[in-house]
Amino acid sequence: MPRIVAFAVHAVDLPFRLKFEHAAASRSLSESLFIELKLDDGTIGWGESLPRPYVTGEVRDGACELLATHILPHLLDRSFASFDEVVAFLSDCNGKAPAHWVSPQMPHCAAWCAVDLALLDAFGKHFGKPPLGPATLRRDLRYSGVVSSGKDWKHRAQLLAYRLLGFRELKLKIDASTTANDIAKIHRVAGNRIHLRADVNMGWDVSQALNLMPALARHGVQSFEQPLTASDFGGAARLLRDTGLDVMADESFSTADSLTSLINMRSCTAINARISKCGGLVATLARCREAKAAGLFVQIGCQVGESSLLSSAHLHLCAAFPAVRHAEGCFGTLLLAEDPASPMLRFGRGGKPPRIPSGPGLGIKIDRACLERHRSGHWSGDA
Repeated sequence: MPRIVAFAVHAVDLPFRLKFEHAAASRSLSESLFIELKLDDGTIGWGESLPRPYVTGEVRDGACELLATHILPHLLDRSFASFDEVVAFLSDCNGKAPAHWVSPQMPHCAAWCAVDLALLDAFGKHFGKPPLGPATLRRDLRYSGVVSSGKDWKHRAQLLAYRLLGFRELKLKIDASTTANDIAKIHRVAGNRIHLRADVNMGWDVSQALNLMPALARHGVQSFEQPLTASDFGGAARLLRDTGLDVMADESFSTADSLTSLINMRSCTAINARISKCGGLVATLARCREAKAAGLFVQIGCQVGESSLLSSAHLHLCAAFPAVRHAEGCFGTLLLAEDPASPMLRFGRGGKPPRIPSGPGLGIKIDRACLERHRSGHWSGDA
């Protein structure tokens, strides 16, 4: 049976072509982590995640150390007799490391995501299997454009570019200063037929949300992502009751328990399922299915700065969950100055998704020289 004989963790800062801003953060670097797992036959599997303290409570370097000292050593000498056995192990883990490896109370969903992807990639290559079975995208699937916050010429240029490229949907990063007049201006630039969603990134309180949501909705905003702080489930439930508008949970949702609480408290009508924050591909697919069964609609999103490694996982998730209503991701070198993964996966005109990479595992190759150019930390171990 193939067994894991070595690991390496890389802290990597991939530069952006332009600064990306929203109510919770402003960044010009990805602050990524990559891990590689080596099997005894020489096969290498790669995983990636982007820990964000305001999303999962993790900082990147802390996640790297947790992986190197408490999680990955448990995988050394671990073997799996089949690919199904790998998937069963990850299903049992459900987005977190086994409890005797790391306390379930310690935030580590993003760290575990990298493990999940590396296991699926390594053993998928060994056994000749794709991560979630045969993958075919829905023919009408299209990616949304995402516009960072701002009101300057760069913001207007982004809107015009999406219009000229034929995008059907846009997500707008907004804050407490956004007005109905701003949305009307956006329609004038992006077109009146564009489907608009707003992402507030926890930028409002309840009174602001109750005032702004109906006003913006009258100008065509069709859903509101994370309007309140992540912990305010009760406030989100009030927004649903009092406005009747769609509220999407993002920062308030990452684990199975948080999804259960959101459903039980009727705190959202939708979730933003992001692989990096939900503990990997296997767990995120499970959350998507649970949300759909509860009557919620699903947006499959991404962390800002994902390489084409996570984009490949994103495409496999969209194929395995065809009920996805909105998809965001596959920005490739539209955002990254350099993508260490190939083939580079980037949406096309009108948001048309790229092809899912062929081959077993995630179908991605990593440029080690690129990682080294942008690496800020490194940890390793072997059996």
